[in-house]
Amino acid sequence: MNVYDSDKISSLLRKSLGLELVDDPKDATVLIVNTCSVRDKAQQKLYSELGRWRKFKETCPDAIIGVGGCVASQEGGDILARAPYVDVVFGPQTLHRLPGLIKKARENSKPEIDISFPEIEKFDSLPIEKTQKASVYVSIMEGCSKYCSFCVVPYTRGEEFSRSFEDVLKEIYLVARGGAKEVTLLGQNVNAYQSNNDEGKIVDFPALLHYVSAIPGIERIRYTTSHPIEFSQRLINVHKELPKLVKHVHLPVQSGSDRILRRMKRGYTSLEYKSIVRRLRSICPEMSISSDFIVGFPGETKEDFIDTMSLIEEIKFDQSFSFSYSSRPGTPAADLDDQVEDKVKQERLALLQSKITNFANHYSIAMVGNIEKILVTGESKKSSELLAGRTENNRVVNFAGEKALIGSMVNVRIEEVFPNSLGGSYLPSA
Repeated sequence: MNVYDSDKISSLLRKSLGLELVDDPKDATVLIVNTCSVRDKAQQKLYSELGRWRKFKETCPDAIIGVGGCVASQEGGDILARAPYVDVVFGPQTLHRLPGLIKKARENSKPEIDISFPEIEKFDSLPIEKTQKASVYVSIMEGCSKYCSFCVVPYTRGEEFSRSFEDVLKEIYLVARGGAKEVTLLGQNVNAYQSNNDEGKIVDFPALLHYVSAIPGIERIRYTTSHPIEFSQRLINVHKELPKLVKHVHLPVQSGSDRILRRMKRGYTSLEYKSIVRRLRSICPEMSISSDFIVGFPGETKEDFIDTMSLIEEIKFDQSFSFSYSSRPGTPAADLDDQVEDKVKQERLALLQSKITNFANHYSIAMVGNIEKILVTGESKKSSELLAGRTENNRVVNFAGEKALIGSMVNVRIEEVFPNSLGGSYLPSA
């Protein structure tokens, strides 16, 4: 979501203020940091970055420093108290107002703050551009109404609201015309999407996926992030009905303990979660499942953690985003008095990550010899002599090939397994 927002910020500043991106902060007249407040570490990194940018401000007093995103929404004016040299503070739903905020800050020589929640106005005001990228993000909804006890998102991005059906399709049509072959549909709770078409009929997420699949040029569809509560049988069936939908689902579970899930206010049990995965794999046995885990949630006992490890063993997750619990101000879990010791959290986190890494390696090794369809997204990070792309199950593959292949779907034979990627050989079509 923040990558998508950051791209839109760049487009806005280019179109509205005539600005261009620079590689070095010292060459910039406007410096923007787009933030996330899901975990405390990201918030700490913000103030470290602002400390570095203070030096640029001292040498160039007319430079504008802006803080956007969820930390901006959460802290507002407190950011100015800690970093008084910041000129603009804006939230996730007011990034479209950034050019005007910058102009006001310059004209009035005082900071501007706008962290309101105008909801759909953001999408009505953001530029939609053609793209030269092979793979793009398209935001279809924002906010969350689940109010999990650990999560700050409802307070920083607001309640769930869906972008209009027509606008979503328009943006995807445009990026497809620009050469995009893969689209990832984004939302804090993407499978809660619901809008009306021009006939007034409701279009839910499974229906939207059918419409996206019909757009010429789009060859591969991903989506993130899902919530188990709204992972319906209709959505499961879509994975059988649409060949363009990848055989990979990211479905956060957070914990395998029903007791902890209740404390988290997740609204489902581990058995219900396993039922979703079982039904997905019944229609697609090779379905790759990744997830999110929070280790050391307040009150988590050794037995609760064992339940989580048992769930991982049963599901055999392919990948995960796993973190030790981080208390977020203003959330109900922050007030719980049975916090888990940091040492215990780190020990449990290491065990969990090791287990999932073992499963990921197992899946990767099993892919050796397979011929995989790869969307070539650009040069490899390993070497400019190599190309890189992703498999359906979201693995990076590096291989030798001509630059002309960038943006194309090609076949690659998997030959090597590395810690965070695969190596392969390009197979020209006959």
